[in-house]
Amino acid sequence: MGHWDVIVVGLGAMGSATTAMLARQGARVLGLEAFEPLHTRGSSHGRSRIIREAYFESPEYVPLVRRAYELWRELEEISGRRLLRITGGLNIGRPESAFVSGALESARRHGIPHEVLDAASAARRFPALRLPEDFVAVYESNAGVLDPEACIEAFQSVARGRGAVLRFNEPARHWAVEGSSVVVESDGGIERADRLVLTPGPWAPEVLSGLPVPLEVQRVVNVHFAPSQPAHFEADRLPVYLLDVPEGDYYGFPALPGQGIKFGRHDAGEACTPETIRREVSGEEVASLQAVLNRYLPGAADRVLWTLTCMYTMTPDAHFVIDRHPEWPQVLIGCGFSGHGFKFASVVGEILADLALQGRTRHPIDFLSLRRFANGGVSVGGTGGQ
Repeated sequence: MGHWDVIVVGLGAMGSATTAMLARQGARVLGLEAFEPLHTRGSSHGRSRIIREAYFESPEYVPLVRRAYELWRELEEISGRRLLRITGGLNIGRPESAFVSGALESARRHGIPHEVLDAASAARRFPALRLPEDFVAVYESNAGVLDPEACIEAFQSVARGRGAVLRFNEPARHWAVEGSSVVVESDGGIERADRLVLTPGPWAPEVLSGLPVPLEVQRVVNVHFAPSQPAHFEADRLPVYLLDVPEGDYYGFPALPGQGIKFGRHDAGEACTPETIRREVSGEEVASLQAVLNRYLPGAADRVLWTLTCMYTMTPDAHFVIDRHPEWPQVLIGCGFSGHGFKFASVVGEILADLALQGRTRHPIDFLSLRRFANGGVSVGGTGGQ
């Protein structure tokens, strides 16, 4: 049995960021992951994620995402890898839609530079768009694209370089608090630590089954399309975009090198678990996404390049959970990122490292506390395969 300052269970985006931040502060860190590095069974795989500052979900996220930008740039410098590409971003819909009104609220409250374009102005500025006359688009210049797998590799490299031990294909089977320590049983044996950080991704409903928050995992489909005229959709002519249309809520990317145009639906995913998720994408699902994309960006979805699935781990209010375990202060939790968490991974790692080592963080995370949910029974330990 080893004794560590902190054990981190789950080495997706949040866990890998946490191990890096802990190791950079000199902590003795063990990271455990049930699968191989950069596996595709969770929520952190793929080649692109959107990052944006005029945050429609709530203005309370803006200070966090601003710090996330700083930390992504810092990680680029440390790792020598390009992780973030600025493209600008559009929130598109009718003026009363949450995508538009929420982005404007965040932009105005926090002084984020932005423009509001009517449908005709948006089409002149970004010729790929064909929007209904009553639509508007909120443009912010600082939005862009993160390379998720490169980000995770960079975090893991930093963690190892600062002395962290990362073990893959080693599921954590059980954890329990014993006195002032936490004991974790994995397939590799039993380890003890002063603190435990749980970042289990879509395994959270199982690993954290005793928490007073209902978590639901949803299957999400993405399709990469080849456009009919690639130059028309490249990043210098089309930013990332969120699209609130009668068919639903969608997100999309410009045509990126080797990727085509990635497009997915944000608001409609069937309930699943990591074990029961349908990995195959049906022809009907592809056709539905293709039709919507071509309706508002004609020619964007000429043919299919590839499809993929991932999972959203949803809280009831679609906001994250970053907090201490309500019964065991030695245990820190990051879960329920509800389909919009990846961009925050860098700052989430900093926050969880702060909480584990200093017992507090300077970042404003009260709105992400477990206290917002009704009290419920909590268990002494947890089981799971992540």
